[in-house]
Amino acid sequence: MYLRNALCAASALAVMAAGAVQAETTVTIATVNNGDMIRMQGLADDFTAQHPDIKLEWVTLEENVLRQRVTQDIASKGGQFDVMTIGTYEVPIWAKNDWLVSLNDMPAEWDADDILPAIRGGLTVDGNLYAAPFYGESSMVMYRTDLMEKAGLEMPDAPTWEFIKEAAAGMTAKDNEVYGICLRGKAGWGENMAFLTAMSNSFGAKWFDENWTAQFDSEAWKTTLTFYMDLMTNYGPPGASTNGFNENLSLFQQGKCGMWIDATVAASFVTNPDDSTVADKVGFALAPDNGLGKRGNWLWAWTLAVPAGSDATDEAKTFIEWATSKGYTELVASKEGWANVPPGTRTSLYENQKYLDAAPFAEMTLNSINAADPTNPSVDPVPYTGVQFVAIPEFAGIGTQVGQEFSAALAGQQSVDEALAKAQALTTDEMEAAGY
Repeated sequence: MYLRNALCAASALAVMAAGAVQAETTVTIATVNNGDMIRMQGLADDFTAQHPDIKLEWVTLEENVLRQRVTQDIASKGGQFDVMTIGTYEVPIWAKNDWLVSLNDMPAEWDADDILPAIRGGLTVDGNLYAAPFYGESSMVMYRTDLMEKAGLEMPDAPTWEFIKEAAAGMTAKDNEVYGICLRGKAGWGENMAFLTAMSNSFGAKWFDENWTAQFDSEAWKTTLTFYMDLMTNYGPPGASTNGFNENLSLFQQGKCGMWIDATVAASFVTNPDDSTVADKVGFALAPDNGLGKRGNWLWAWTLAVPAGSDATDEAKTFIEWATSKGYTELVASKEGWANVPPGTRTSLYENQKYLDAAPFAEMTLNSINAADPTNPSVDPVPYTGVQFVAIPEFAGIGTQVGQEFSAALAGQQSVDEALAKAQALTTDEMEAAGY
């Protein structure tokens, strides 16, 4: 009798154990290999300790590859991912296609009203929030204060492009592998074209006129690309046509860039003494202008969203709540210091004196974010929204093709005129095929 009871009890425990295993839900997260996301993975034990019934699987990809993978998956309803890292470009387009799950039912303590209005507005469609910002950004000038002083110059808070050119010349010392300026050259709608589109706005250029006619044959685009090529050819690092955000970040941290105009989120990395050899020699300024009323800064957020095809929607939202909460910010601060928390998402962060004291770039970041205007990105009226992108589904493909032509010009494979002519032709063809 005792043996039989013992066997029955053992069987019952086995069944219960099997049930416990079956109750575990896997949440597969597609994310980008940027520093803040890598840090999030490193801190994910905090989440699993709170939610032992949820297992996290990570798919971490380079920016261009991530965009291709998640776009293919969601368009084909592949269902590979439960949480996708997507940006301000994708969110409204995908939401209108019913590809994303609304986050309006996030818990009250998550505090959606605390999200910066400029960031939240780009993630909201018809009153529904469809993605939670992990970090928000604009772009600004990061520069070596010691090299600027050595060149006998002083960076204004709001520089012009002509000053940037003068400073780049003054700071370049190629024999010492110091280059006056580092800018994105790697092809991609979110790589070199993010920078060049934002830059072009300040030169009075635009992608399309109000009749959706491509504008790469305009004088403003020729001036933009010529100025960019002159900067990079004379004062940029070798191999710049393959450099994106991560490559330029590494160059700057190694002390090889006098100036770098890029995402405000990079500020915590270039000022971190654990990673940057010039951490105590970095200053910040607004993105440059040409006196036309527009600066060359963008507006972006890397966000976490739940695809409509996920079979773990509730668990995915639970993860997003953790990763984009005030509590996560405090977790990062406790482990890495306040200067390294994800920036650009919450009003409360910019009211936190601990953060303001630790992050000398905080005010410039917030001012840059607030200065960007996606509804009026260029000097002249345009039929689209988006500062460094055009918020239409076709843009990702067109922008990448144009980016390849401009990257080829930077690599010396064709002239500015040839690159612009090809950009004009392919953009016109793609837009006509799309019915514009």
